[in-house]
Amino acid sequence: MSIQESIRIVPKGEVALVEWDLVGEKVNKLSTPVMARFREVVAELGKSNYKAVVMISRKSNIFIAGADIEEIRLLKTREQIVPVLEEAHSIFNALEDLKMPVIAAIHGACLGGGCELSIACDYRIATDDNATRIGLPETKLGIIPGFGGCVRLPRIIGLQAALDIILNGKSVVAPKALKMGLVDQVVHPSILEEQALKFADNLIKEGKLSKRKKFFKPQGVMGKLMESGLLRGKVLSEAKKMVLKFTGGHYPAPLMAIKVIGKTYGMSDRDRALKIEMDGFCEVAVTDVSKHLINVFFLMESVKKTKGVTGDVKPKQVKRLGVLGAGTMGGGIAYVAADKGVEVRMKDINNQALALGFSHAKDLWSKQLKKKRINQYEFGRKMNLVTGGVDYSGFKQLDVVVEAIVEDMKIKQKVIGETAAQVRPDCIIATNTSSLSVTEMSKGHPNPENFVGMHFFNPVDKMPLVEVIRGEKTSDVAVATIFELAKKMGKPPVVVKDGPGFLVNRLLVPYMIEAAWLLEDGMSIEKVDKLYKKNFGMPMGPFALLDEVGIDVGIKVSKIFHETLGDRIMIPNVMKKLSETGRLGKKNKKGFYLYDERGKPTGVDQSIYAELGLGQPTDKLSDKEVISRGIFPMINEAALALIEERVVETPDEVDLAMITGTGFPPFRGGLLRYADSVGTQTIADELEVFATQYGIRFKPSTPLRNMAKTNRTVY
Repeated sequence: MSIQESIRIVPKGEVALVEWDLVGEKVNKLSTPVMARFREVVAELGKSNYKAVVMISRKSNIFIAGADIEEIRLLKTREQIVPVLEEAHSIFNALEDLKMPVIAAIHGACLGGGCELSIACDYRIATDDNATRIGLPETKLGIIPGFGGCVRLPRIIGLQAALDIILNGKSVVAPKALKMGLVDQVVHPSILEEQALKFADNLIKEGKLSKRKKFFKPQGVMGKLMESGLLRGKVLSEAKKMVLKFTGGHYPAPLMAIKVIGKTYGMSDRDRALKIEMDGFCEVAVTDVSKHLINVFFLMESVKKTKGVTGDVKPKQVKRLGVLGAGTMGGGIAYVAADKGVEVRMKDINNQALALGFSHAKDLWSKQLKKKRINQYEFGRKMNLVTGGVDYSGFKQLDVVVEAIVEDMKIKQKVIGETAAQVRPDCIIATNTSSLSVTEMSKGHPNPENFVGMHFFNPVDKMPLVEVIRGEKTSDVAVATIFELAKKMGKPPVVVKDGPGFLVNRLLVPYMIEAAWLLEDGMSIEKVDKLYKKNFGMPMGPFALLDEVGIDVGIKVSKIFHETLGDRIMIPNVMKKLSETGRLGKKNKKGFYLYDERGKPTGVDQSIYAELGLGQPTDKLSDKEVISRGIFPMINEAALALIEERVVETPDEVDLAMITGTGFPPFRGGLLRYADSVGTQTIADELEVFATQYGIRFKPSTPLRNMAKTNRTVY
């Protein structure tokens, strides 16, 4: 079959039904060959006698997923980008200028270039299925909509709604799209084609065969003032302030989108407006930020194609899941599993504990209901998937059990042994431990090949990563099963070897401990956190992170790491003194920061310096040194974990884990992409200097030294 079969015209009387079904692909995407074929289709329609056109997809849950990201990744210069955009503009303009009305019948993902194609049509009909999402996610790839989205979308739904979608890289479900005027009708998936053809027939019968000139109609005085231009500058200015607040200015694409929309909104010359959009696209597409974000996209996509093990290993299907321990963590695990259709059975030692787990899951779905992401029926259906008890009733039917009880080795081993006796022999038991040895824990299981680590990050509903920890005797089937289960829950998994802190915590602990050393060296809490959050781009500074994790937990983990990693983890006096202050962080509303009744920080507790026996901070260290002292030890530890100890197999896995597990700035591409951008020689030299000044904890590891000798990159 040729590319001709991928987009075909099927006559339906006076209506041309244009079917999208890319040969050999799971999704419809706008690659160069597909765009060439679409040009032919549009030209054929232009010469035809059809009175209306309906565009529809034959893919499951996909209308058009967007442009081919692989092709975008290969575009390095403006000279390469311009012809691609000019061709797309030419095709979409021809679609928009067809003499007959065109209706996009949308079911499933209608994103990026697919959304831009749909808004070049005259009408849009979408299904009410949750799989139907319409939006422009380009800013998440460090680019802006380049096939006309910045120009056409604001004209259809207005300035504010368009800015919300484009700047946030958002997609909307059909009912919301209908409300904002992005679609004209919402129907059930089973009647989409029938209704779209009926819609076209009605246009023909009513004689509405000229091109539709539908523009956004502002409502109320404020709306009219904004659309007239009197408030437009204010709206754009506020949008820029919000972008800067949430991105720290590290992401150029949303700022460029504001600039382009500000220049083109209301412009009558379509070609000139599209030229402005093209210039803006070229400017951001060639940046390192865009290339890094596209790499991150492919990191996430690569997980979908792997199963966590090599060879022909078939994971077990997981329909029923048990959760031991029904606290916040257990309730969070129950929520993410049941949300994807898995039946969950929670067990705890008393009904009060069970109630906490149920309550946590219910609260999370209630938020979804309030935001209209699910309806009342879906809310009830999901809640009914979660049951619980104080005994092992129902456990014989379970495929997997996740243990999320207290972090105590002896207790865990005992409970795991008890559970193994109550489940089927082939049931896999996974521990959610964040620090204890999976290999040691497996000694509590009579069949250790069916035991594995499944480390969720807190809060479970928000943190994407799951570390799948392979113990010494863990089978490939157990690893593959938990890997697939994590993906089913919507979590990107990374397989790691058992060892101190596994991967993420092992790399993160030196960063958090170094913050305490910086405090001892005269740096203020505010300055350090600001440098890491605002300047470097971390989601929060190390002191705010310690408060979030719990200062007591941070101190306990630091001691464990010092015992296992030796001189690489040295604990400063201030950390030892912290354990005597009663400061726990956010959970008792007093840590490095103070917190109000809602748990919101009210500012640094200035009394902490005197309480720890420190003078007033002098902030004498340079910004560069403060950041390097926190980030370079993570790179040093990552080199050991990756190259010498093979905790993971590839640098990609390190970067994926750090981005999804700690929020390491995606615009930097991940910890090891950042290392390559700085240079291994620079990092090793800087660590040598720090080792001389501050101690052996900074000594460059052998793998890092070896790379530095020839300035070899990690990748």
